[in-house]
Amino acid sequence: MATHHFQPTHYYTAIGSHPPVLHIASGDTVITTTVDAFGKGAGDEEVTPRGNPQTGPFYIEDAEPGDTLVVELDRISPNRSIGYTRSVVAPNVVDPSYVRELPENDLVEWRVDNKAGTATLLKPGTRLGNLTIPLAPMLGCFGVAPSEGQAISTATSAEHGGNMDYRGFVAGVTVYFPVFVPGALLHAGDGHATQGDGEIVGTGIEISMEVQFTVRLIKGKRIRWPRCENQEYIFTVGNARPLDQAVQHATTEMLRWLNEDYGLDTVSASILLGQCVEYDLGNIFDPAYTMVCKLRKALLSPLRTE
Repeated sequence: MATHHFQPTHYYTAIGSHPPVLHIASGDTVITTTVDAFGKGAGDEEVTPRGNPQTGPFYIEDAEPGDTLVVELDRISPNRSIGYTRSVVAPNVVDPSYVRELPENDLVEWRVDNKAGTATLLKPGTRLGNLTIPLAPMLGCFGVAPSEGQAISTATSAEHGGNMDYRGFVAGVTVYFPVFVPGALLHAGDGHATQGDGEIVGTGIEISMEVQFTVRLIKGKRIRWPRCENQEYIFTVGNARPLDQAVQHATTEMLRWLNEDYGLDTVSASILLGQCVEYDLGNIFDPAYTMVCKLRKALLSPLRTE
């Protein structure tokens, strides 16, 4: 169970089967850094071209297609004091007739105070004044290499993860990814100091991060879409457009999970989900939208079969 300190020197704006930067084993922990979506590092200087640049990939020994990679997000912490967002909602989240009324989309600057746990609006000046909001650091884009030699842009997402921009990907969450290629090839980046549901202005508070994660491998367990859990919930992630297809992927993966690990047949799982399911909106800005299907663990504690 080793702990690796890794400082990246180059980054990728597509998640794919790139040469690994580090080989690690199941049970190992990695402490590393990520740049922001604009390619800016801890010094607020551009160190790589923009586009959700990814740190990695990390090769997990013995990972093979058909396995499940477990990624425990141990710590996600901004490592500078300035973050950036966009100023205007995306055209696709308002009525088409309203799009012509949207003003020019400028850059917004925030002061990020890790010690206080807050972000404060600095500029431009608006009627919000020095609006101060709580931090909730998260990873917007991370995942494993997809199948068949694909390299998928960090602008979007699919079964492998990618640019999901779900505000629930915070420290303390465990994420399960299907493994498509030898070594899994885990990538991580696009940190947000905080973000609202949907990332409807096209950004969270974009900022560079120090990230710590621990990996485990479940041999021979095949899943199809990312699965996750925190203290209160299990949840599944579907990435697609239109939004109803993302809902379908997330719900189907939840039904499979309830069958495989909790022993619920389709009728039992449907009755439970029908009255107890919760849905969260991840990204509704990028080419693929993200929907999260959630179920409280308290409902499931008597049922787990493994």
